[in-house]
Amino acid sequence: MSIVEEKLKELEEYLKVIEHYNQASALVYWDMTTGMPEKALDDRAETMSFLGLQAHNLSVAPKMDELIKFFESHVEELDDVHKRMTSELRKAYDKNKVYPEEFIKEISLACSKGEAAWEKAKNANDFEIFRPHLQKIVDLTKKSITFKPAKKNIYDSLLDDYEPGLTVEKLDKVFGDLRNGIVEILNKIKAAGVEVDNSFFKKTFSKESQQKFSIEVLNKMGFDFKAGRLDESEHPYTTNMGNKDVRITSHYYENEFTFALYSAIHEGGHAIYEQDIPDSLRGTGLNQASSMAVHESQSRFYENIVGRSKAFCKYLYKSAKEQFPQFADVDEEGFYKAINKVEPSLIRTEADELTYSLHVIIRYEIEKLLINDKITVDELPRVWNEKYKEYLGIEPPTDTEGVLQDVHWAGGSFGYFPSYALGNLYGAQMLNKMLKDVPNIYDEIAEGNLDSVHKWLRTNVHECASLYDPSDLIKRITGEELNAKYFLEYLDKKFKDIYNY
Repeated sequence: MSIVEEKLKELEEYLKVIEHYNQASALVYWDMTTGMPEKALDDRAETMSFLGLQAHNLSVAPKMDELIKFFESHVEELDDVHKRMTSELRKAYDKNKVYPEEFIKEISLACSKGEAAWEKAKNANDFEIFRPHLQKIVDLTKKSITFKPAKKNIYDSLLDDYEPGLTVEKLDKVFGDLRNGIVEILNKIKAAGVEVDNSFFKKTFSKESQQKFSIEVLNKMGFDFKAGRLDESEHPYTTNMGNKDVRITSHYYENEFTFALYSAIHEGGHAIYEQDIPDSLRGTGLNQASSMAVHESQSRFYENIVGRSKAFCKYLYKSAKEQFPQFADVDEEGFYKAINKVEPSLIRTEADELTYSLHVIIRYEIEKLLINDKITVDELPRVWNEKYKEYLGIEPPTDTEGVLQDVHWAGGSFGYFPSYALGNLYGAQMLNKMLKDVPNIYDEIAEGNLDSVHKWLRTNVHECASLYDPSDLIKRITGEELNAKYFLEYLDKKFKDIYNY
């Protein structure tokens, strides 16, 4: 065995130890959100802080720097995967090394307590319960930026954590084009004056029947229940302890049929991505998504491009009709149109496919203001409501339906929200290429057969993991830079068919 091979083995074992801490932390978090006794919060928060700190300390230890330097000095002896491994480890090391140990402990503890306070505040419709926790998290987030190299806009430092190279300057242009295109289509729909009835989705559906239907659809998607599970939490999410244990959660409302179903499809898209990441990348640090926007492209692809397509709704309608007497008088066309009804709404996760990105843009604009000290935490409920009035023409009557609806800020995930809208753009661009590669794919989807969809995404996206930067990955797949063109064309074609404008 050569010295390079010996060092690769040594690094693999070292990275596995970090993975063990991260996986243990993910498992503890999953338990915290799905079944932890309320009185366990303080102890659990300390446990999560401890596990996060151990992983962080190992990732910035002298040993890690020593190993990275060795491979940097032997880069010509490495294959492409290990060259990429070396460069990505260097980026991660340099990014994480700037944070003092006490700061990592403090922000981890604040976020663990913040998420529990957020859930309590949301259920009580009382922003004041969450406000002091959020203030601490925002303060620590701003402090985290001071450890990093200066950027043109300080919010750029947060964007870069989720989408490498993304800046406010770039995003303002992309979101400007996206917003204008969506508003144009929305105005056409309003002018058409077509009414779509979705009242049959508001009847009573038991949690058990909804869960059963969600599991059926997840199986169709290719979610491997031998390497994952479905549970319930206040806010749907996906977490994993490696590609052999990927867990998703949903939330059920007995008077809303589509929420849990499409939450499961969305999270299933995330989960399948994780399950498909090759075993061979374990111990390289590359066994993760290229970026959060690419990750969101997979969840949004399954949720909307597949899940809300006329083809898949044909399968859904047939299956739902057999299982739910509530749909006895509903026809297939009415079912499809109801699934895709455009109606400005308060809740992001319940938003229709057209207006969804406006919810994301609202959050992006609020985050920019907050991080740049243009507004305060105390002002968030008011600013939130004003933005909804401006962009969607509706105003939240409660904080539960407004500023408290998302868990992301409680977890310190500032800079994450743009990933959702960017994921839509990635997904539509991928669809354009998929249809060229598999022209009859929607015929298969109409039969409830998503095997070709899964195979194409696995080959072109999932198995690439983080072997490529997101900008390089989309060019590798489609031959083009990321742009809003395909998504806006996709939306226009779809809603023109539904609303006859």
